[in-house]
Amino acid sequence: MTTRTATARYSGFGKEGKGAISTQSGVLTDQFYGFNTRFEEEPGTNPEELIAAAHAGCFTMALSFALARAGYSEGTLETKAAVKLEQKDGGFVITRSDLTLEASVPGIDGDAFADLAEEAKKNCPVSKLLNAEVSLAHKLN
Repeated sequence: MTTRTATARYSGFGKEGKGAISTQSGVLTDQFYGFNTRFEEEPGTNPEELIAAAHAGCFTMALSFALARAGYSEGTLETKAAVKLEQKDGGFVITRSDLTLEASVPGIDGDAFADLAEEAKKNCPVSKLLNAEVSLAHKLN
């Protein structure tokens, strides 16, 4: 149906190497990343931050469409994704993505909302892609 692309370039190797990430849309163009942006809070991006952005965006859009199909047309959704990178067995692995959702959907029942949110969590394409535990906590205002 659709294919999206991004590129990563790395000059030098290991901790001294410097990388740049660009996206097809141009939203990111030669965005700096490297060891220090990934592990030491230096300004720039990192793969886990980009995965978190993709997961938050995908889940929130999936829930928005589920709410529209259920007949809701107003409200707001705001999701934070926290992607956890851990060192295991001599390497690194993304072990989980924790979604935290704050929502305002006038007229929706709490149980109905929870069911729609859980389905969106399970069925958004990024959740399906991740081979990690995906959790969801939500607050309906």
